[in-house]
Amino acid sequence: MTKVAIVGASGYSGEELVRLLLNHPHAELVAVTSRQQAGQTVAQVFPKFASHPRARTLRFVEPNAELLARQAEVVFLALPHGVAAEFAVPLLNGGARVIDLSADFRLKSAAIYKEFYAHDHPAPELLAKSVYGLPEVHRAAIKGAQLIASPGCYPTSILLPTFPLLRAGLIKPQGIIADSMSGVSGAGRKAELDYLFVECNESVRPYGVPKHRHLSEIEEQLTLAAGTAVTIQFTPHLIPVNRGILTTLYLAPAKHFATADEAAALGAQIAVCYQAAYANEPFVRVLEGKALPDTKNVVGTNVLELAWRLDPRTGRLLVMSAEDNIVKGASGQAVQSFNVMCGFAETAGLF
Repeated sequence: MTKVAIVGASGYSGEELVRLLLNHPHAELVAVTSRQQAGQTVAQVFPKFASHPRARTLRFVEPNAELLARQAEVVFLALPHGVAAEFAVPLLNGGARVIDLSADFRLKSAAIYKEFYAHDHPAPELLAKSVYGLPEVHRAAIKGAQLIASPGCYPTSILLPTFPLLRAGLIKPQGIIADSMSGVSGAGRKAELDYLFVECNESVRPYGVPKHRHLSEIEEQLTLAAGTAVTIQFTPHLIPVNRGILTTLYLAPAKHFATADEAAALGAQIAVCYQAAYANEPFVRVLEGKALPDTKNVVGTNVLELAWRLDPRTGRLLVMSAEDNIVKGASGQAVQSFNVMCGFAETAGLF
């Protein structure tokens, strides 16, 4: 059993980490931290876990990085950006491996971090050492990593459908447009006017326009895939559901298709591309026939669904994806990386 700890375990992502790690066949949850909940048991804070024996005895504690590094082999950071890095440094120095769910180590450039997050990076010396925790793309690097930067929820919904197409040269790296819709839990567990029930219910609205923070990591990763600079148009929307993200991508095929035969040939190439990329991936489901992604089919799972259509009227390729923003978009993906880094079956604790 690998000893694990969660720093910031009282938020939505932290709660999901607790659920997954309490039931993980190879993990022993030895510590959970929260300044607000310190002293209470996991069962008291999250009654849904009260039937688990460990939840009735494990108590929230104040975060102490030096102590956690002695207690746990792997520490999950479910903290806001800017705060996570302050814990990562002493944890790594203490010999723990770190999986960070914040944005602090997703970028390689401290300057780009400052541009998008409006403050200096707290630990720029670690940026070169971090590994972007998208297992379907960076599995080999994750295996030996000491510091994993788990991707954002929106980026996951955009990168997994787009990576294989860019690498295969099937789409142009210019003119990519992404529209995404997210459940309110994506904003985190906090009391703010915009996220009150009366403000969100029966309401759909865009936000973070035109420069959402997640653009930084999306463009950095797509640039790696394309081998050339990629700039995209991204508009996120808040929708009145608890969980789930649906993304629609508008892409320009590298080759124009004007006839039915040309469209069929391009469609065959796209199908082969996705088959090669994801046929053996347990958490990416490429839909066939008339099926389209639906959040109800992925909420509560670590699965991302995707489907695509060629539009002969516009000459565009439409790719759609759906995921649970708290599982595949956050905690489930972090546990998936944990499994890879520790040599466990990648699906352990996730099915």
